[in-house]
Amino acid sequence: MIARTWHGTVPVDKADAYHDYLMVTGVPDLQQTPGNRGVTIFRRLDGAVAHFLLTSYWDSFEAIRRFAGDDVDCARYYAADAEFLLEREPQVAHYEVLDPPGLP
Repeated sequence: MIARTWHGTVPVDKADAYHDYLMVTGVPDLQQTPGNRGVTIFRRLDGAVAHFLLTSYWDSFEAIRRFAGDDVDCARYYAADAEFLLEREPQVAHYEVLDPPGLP
């Protein structure tokens, strides 16, 4: 299993709205992609900035390509992301999942 992690920052006053936005854009797209095994969203408030770490779990890099396209290391963004994000980080990171907690 492979974990794909993406990091983004938003102003803290937009943190709740951005979470809601993720839940109607990226998260459903991830979950509906064949080969996706789950998604976890982490949030850390740090002064005026909210950090989001989104981790999705995949069967293979081929499954990730169905979501991300040919360059699996490139972050995928949506049109309204610019209304929230302080910057668009260009890359994601992938990790081998050695001990998947409760994932099928």
